[in-house]
Amino acid sequence: MNKHRIIFIISALLFCFSLPVFAAPFAKIDAPPLTERWFGIYVNGERVGFYRQKIDKFDDGYRMEGNGNIRMKVMSFSKEASMRETYVVSKNLALRSFDVDQTINGSYSHVSGKVSGSAIHIKNNANGKISDKMIKFKGDVYPGPALNLYPIMRPISVGASYKIQLFDPEELKIKEVQITVVGEDKSPEGQPALKLRNNLYPFVNNDVWVDINGNTIEESVREGLVTTKEESPQAISSFISNLALAKKDLIYDFSLVRLQTPIKDPKKLKGLKVEISEWNDALPLLNEGGQQAEKKQTGVVTFTTGSLAQTPQNAITQKPTDDHLKPAEKIEVDAAEIRDQALILSKDSKNQLDAAKSLASWTADWLKDTVDDGGSALESFKTKSGNCQTHARLYTALARSAGIPTRFVSGLVYLEGKGFLYHSWAESFLENRWVSVDPTYNQIPADPTHIKLLVGHLPENIEPIIAIIGRIKMIVLETAYQE
Repeated sequence: MNKHRIIFIISALLFCFSLPVFAAPFAKIDAPPLTERWFGIYVNGERVGFYRQKIDKFDDGYRMEGNGNIRMKVMSFSKEASMRETYVVSKNLALRSFDVDQTINGSYSHVSGKVSGSAIHIKNNANGKISDKMIKFKGDVYPGPALNLYPIMRPISVGASYKIQLFDPEELKIKEVQITVVGEDKSPEGQPALKLRNNLYPFVNNDVWVDINGNTIEESVREGLVTTKEESPQAISSFISNLALAKKDLIYDFSLVRLQTPIKDPKKLKGLKVEISEWNDALPLLNEGGQQAEKKQTGVVTFTTGSLAQTPQNAITQKPTDDHLKPAEKIEVDAAEIRDQALILSKDSKNQLDAAKSLASWTADWLKDTVDDGGSALESFKTKSGNCQTHARLYTALARSAGIPTRFVSGLVYLEGKGFLYHSWAESFLENRWVSVDPTYNQIPADPTHIKLLVGHLPENIEPIIAIIGRIKMIVLETAYQE
């Protein structure tokens, strides 16, 4: 795993001692494991970030993808970084081409390039300033994700040592890294493993444990001060989805879906059509609420919203049920405070649409928008603060209490000048159709940049975000504006 691209640390740390060496029965592997894996990053046991890695066959070699986010401070050293990287390598893992987006301490850059002969040709766009660079080298150069694979794609021998040239897209330079096969060992979590060690960071050892198939299990700097551990998607999904919907700094750049060409005058937008690639086809495509979703091909979908959505999409695919009026976890429809407030806000309304507008407007005014989840509808009613999830819960509770069938939804919304971020809002059944209601921004219907991906307010409803977060790409196909 390309942990060095996410950790960005270590020069201030001290030496770690060597562990015993064992005979290694592990055998050479002929190809890297073609898997997708997630890792949590910790400092002194506290989670400070995460990383995802995926390897696929590509042409006559492999494509190595990685993305992640970190926010950490160790001693006097601090770093906030997010990145997305793709490397194309040959069968022996030598670098062929690369494409890297990275934001480091608030500074964004896009670095791309390819290897031609004995040189790397690089194009760097750093905060809008474009420059070209060429780095010459001898032999082969490798990307960070190949670091732990290189020694095990060769005959395994305890004590064997390799020096390789590693390309660093942050510093735009080639570094020499030494990797040593320490021997058979158990990982800190007790799993059978082959232990490797490299000198990627100055003055300290980077210890690595890999399994028999070549998968990285864990990495450790200075006896576990900084660790990167393999985790299941289920274990990490709740952490990531909650941070994404809260738009917290730790995940802000990681979750941001950038557009090459920003949307002009989003406040005047009345219709939008976008194409999303790198989509996970296991996710449902949701319609209604002013949205039409369509699969174009494997991994590619389109979403059409507002005035551009075709009439058939307004056909009701899910009629309201009793559940859309009932109390639910953190949505206390029958709490006295919620019932009383819903009655006050809706009693003079001409119809349910007017009532919904009153409830959404009041919720937007009542709650101070924060990055932290304000808890349940009743809790936020009392504390008067919370993020978009909190707004959606409180509005949903009020609307249901007022007799308006309402459901909690999540997806993407456009942030002017930036791109699309993950967000939660609601849909209410009004005038015989589902209407999008955003009680954070006081919009009913919500503007056309709202792209619904998930339905439900429980963690298990929202966690599927992990299937696409940090990897999808989007382009705008069509826009329609108010005259």
